[in-house]
Amino acid sequence: MTAAQDLVPVPEDPLSEVAAAVLGAGRHEIVDLLDVVRHPTPHPVDVVRAGDDLLPRLAHQNALPQALRLARQSLRPGGLLVAAVPELDKLSRLRPVAPPPKVSGRGQNRQVTVQLWDWSPDGESYALEVVRLVRGETTWEVANTVATRHRVLSPEQISDELTEAGFSAVQRFSPAECGHPLPVWVAVAPA
Repeated sequence: MTAAQDLVPVPEDPLSEVAAAVLGAGRHEIVDLLDVVRHPTPHPVDVVRAGDDLLPRLAHQNALPQALRLARQSLRPGGLLVAAVPELDKLSRLRPVAPPPKVSGRGQNRQVTVQLWDWSPDGESYALEVVRLVRGETTWEVANTVATRHRVLSPEQISDELTEAGFSAVQRFSPAECGHPLPVWVAVAPA
């Protein structure tokens, strides 16, 4: 398990920024949801964080309810689950093959991340392949690729899953409200 981190907003980490805005000033302990799933925390923490595609991947693996229960059990009363979740339920009818590439860095440190989507015939899930390109000496090179499968989750399904896991005060923040390119969900562990 990675060590818990002090929750200080890190540039380009909107999930931590959202958690810090909700919890207020002070030192807060944050762990990733995958760490909680693999190795439950030995003591309650302030924030469990779930990155961009984690909840849809866990949903496809039929592991989302258990993961959310573990997250709630790992949080102190009033602690937060903060999760970025793509909402592709309306896009599943159109079945796009890829979102726009993401470019980060500058000059020789520039990287391009491309996602490729292959939809199931019913539109309920999709295979996701992420390809990261970096600048080589004379051309772009593939740095790494990751392939997973995800279930499409509607906002109603996300809210229901969080509520059924025992969270309260479940709230969705739009990208405009939170600064993350995806909607961010915040759920509170009850007292």
